[in-house]
Amino acid sequence: MDQKDTEMNEKGVSSSTSGVVVQVREKKGALRTAIPYMPFPVAVICLFLNTFVPGLGTFVSAFTVLCGARTDLPDRHMCCIFWLNIAAAFIQIITAIVMVGWIMSIFWGMDMVILASYREQATPQQL
Repeated sequence: MDQKDTEMNEKGVSSSTSGVVVQVREKKGALRTAIPYMPFPVAVICLFLNTFVPGLGTFVSAFTVLCGARTDLPDRHMCCIFWLNIAAAFIQIITAIVMVGWIMSIFWGMDMVILASYREQATPQQL
């Protein structure tokens, strides 16, 4: 019976003797992982800019990459990440006409603030 329970647990199926721990990992695209980890005040300013002028905060955040802001794309060159952020800003500006870009821009700014709060909570060894 123990061997059967072990086999079931390895497959992720709950058994009567033990619980199952499920780990969820969000898969992010290239544009999303190119969002830089900025200082919190800069991220809030970018959110404010994105709220009122779609894409402007994303455009400003692209330049923080050139100033050394870290992203979730460590294997890409700084210029490539800069251009990915410029592309995201351009997409937000172009699609703002049909409100999609404006909404995307606000969510992008919220992601910047969330990443900045993670940066503030992390210890210097984790950065």
